[in-house]
Amino acid sequence: MKTIAIAISIISLMFLTGCQALKYKKVSAKDFPPDPNERVKKNMEEGRGFRLMGGDKKDTNYSFATANSLWRATLDTLDFMPLVSANYSGGIVVTDWYSENDNPQESIKISIRFLTNEIRSDALAVNVFYKECSDGLTKCKVNQKNNELASQITISILKKASQYETERIDKYKKENPYEVSTPTKERDLPKN
Repeated sequence: MKTIAIAISIISLMFLTGCQALKYKKVSAKDFPPDPNERVKKNMEEGRGFRLMGGDKKDTNYSFATANSLWRATLDTLDFMPLVSANYSGGIVVTDWYSENDNPQESIKISIRFLTNEIRSDALAVNVFYKECSDGLTKCKVNQKNNELASQITISILKKASQYETERIDKYKKENPYEVSTPTKERDLPKN
């Protein structure tokens, strides 16, 4: 039992020494603010830190993929197609080539870019690519056609997103029956 533990430890150390994170990196003190609070803020903004017990949450605005109605609606709309890339932080979803079983010589690929997280008609850039092949799938031609299909996809995503947003708001109202007002005028804001 001891030899197995030693062997696992040695193998783990061998793997860890190959990690880039453990290698020495030459850094300049000019790259980091001298104030510790500023360093913590910079690390949190860059995603290199975490806070225990909630920490200080002022001046933060996090949007996660599960909370974004537009993102969820897009993935639900395209769930029948295989995805090549779904990058939430980059705001893009790209499907693989998809064709119906009855005609493998024609296939489509859909690319969706998120221009904003708000649910509105100009929030998405939907591109539809058509691939037509001949001679036993060897000679293929790809064309971009943002036609009726692109419009239908956009409308479907926006409808689902608005439905998800309505459900989220209703759930929030049910869990928080008392409305909390927010200061709207300069005189209502707290004085520091």
